[in-house]
Amino acid sequence: MKQTPVKGTRDYLPDEVRIRDYLQSVILETYKEAGFERITTPVIEDAINLDKSEGGENLNLVFRILKRGKKLSDVLSAGDIMEKELSDLGLRYDLTLPLSRYYANNRNSLMSPFKVIQMDRVYRAERPQKGRLREFMQCDIDIIGNDSYEAEVELILITTKALERTGIKNYKVKINDRRILKGIFAYSGFNECDYEKLAIIFDKLDKIGINGIKEELANGGFDKEAVDKFILLFEEEKLSLASVANICDAAFVQDIQKIADTVQEVTEGKVIVEFTPSLVRGQGYYTGAVFEVEAEGYSGAVAGGGRYDNLIGKFLNEDIPAVGFSIGFERIFEILMENKYDIPGQKKLIAVFYNSEDYASALSYAEGLRKDYRVSVIARPKKFGKFLNKLEQQGFNGFAVYGQDDGVKLFGV
Repeated sequence: MKQTPVKGTRDYLPDEVRIRDYLQSVILETYKEAGFERITTPVIEDAINLDKSEGGENLNLVFRILKRGKKLSDVLSAGDIMEKELSDLGLRYDLTLPLSRYYANNRNSLMSPFKVIQMDRVYRAERPQKGRLREFMQCDIDIIGNDSYEAEVELILITTKALERTGIKNYKVKINDRRILKGIFAYSGFNECDYEKLAIIFDKLDKIGINGIKEELANGGFDKEAVDKFILLFEEEKLSLASVANICDAAFVQDIQKIADTVQEVTEGKVIVEFTPSLVRGQGYYTGAVFEVEAEGYSGAVAGGGRYDNLIGKFLNEDIPAVGFSIGFERIFEILMENKYDIPGQKKLIAVFYNSEDYASALSYAEGLRKDYRVSVIARPKKFGKFLNKLEQQGFNGFAVYGQDDGVKLFGV
């Protein structure tokens, strides 16, 4: 049998889990302070929901679950089978689609606006590589039922506060609006039916650069004049909120400006929201503002989200405004571990050793020490010195031997 975890997943050592638990508790407490309430949803979703969710390229990364029993036999016996016909369920690829279904199913029991927390694992059939896992944690907050720019402001303020509390200090909030992007596509001369395809291609700008985008558009069968006009806008780097207002609906620009101005006012200039016309985000369900947070010195976003006013409507056949912001927990964890992160104010971890005849008394002794330490009670090993070295390697800070008068001894002191 294989000892290693499935590619794209990870085992975490006790010291790593302590840090992960702490970071999640900090994020959760920050969300709760703002009056958001936590829910949980199943890992498994109906395949029809996943397929119709407009999740962009994520739909190609869904882990599908085979039909079972007679359902599977019937499909196999039919012959000439399409891959999707073998599956009726799948693992969620994010937490937004499950939330939309949840809200539609429980709407009459929920507040409006509904301010909600989700912190859970999601699954994508990624090609395993650094920074890309197949199983990973997301930390989401969403506001459902508020169509005002105020919802975006609240989510940006809460998310940046959570990031700062975890230890992410140097960051930048980037913002765009999918409606502005569509206005740019229209100005360039593209056909409306191609907008989503264009958005998916343009979302790769940070990875392949403007020349890479130009090449993909040229090979994508788009009108050459439209491609040239579009690329020129970004090659000249002249797009600002003021200039964009001349080529798309000015109301969308005003919303972005209000978001940026309000965040800056509330934080007294500590959090800057920067208009970034090249920001897309790949999910097709976004309908308005989209935003990301980048940490200085690290590629890729540590948080991202946007407005998705149409997704819940797919379940209810009516428009329900919604906006969400997700912290990329694995990226945060990776950055902090690279910087030798230590949990602030955490009690030191020690071991209390005992001989077998002293076990009950040693437990009582350890309980008294727990006011000041985290304490693990361990039978005294035969190779005591060697075991102490192992203890220190495993993240313990010291030890005490029950029955000896010298009390707690800290390593390196």
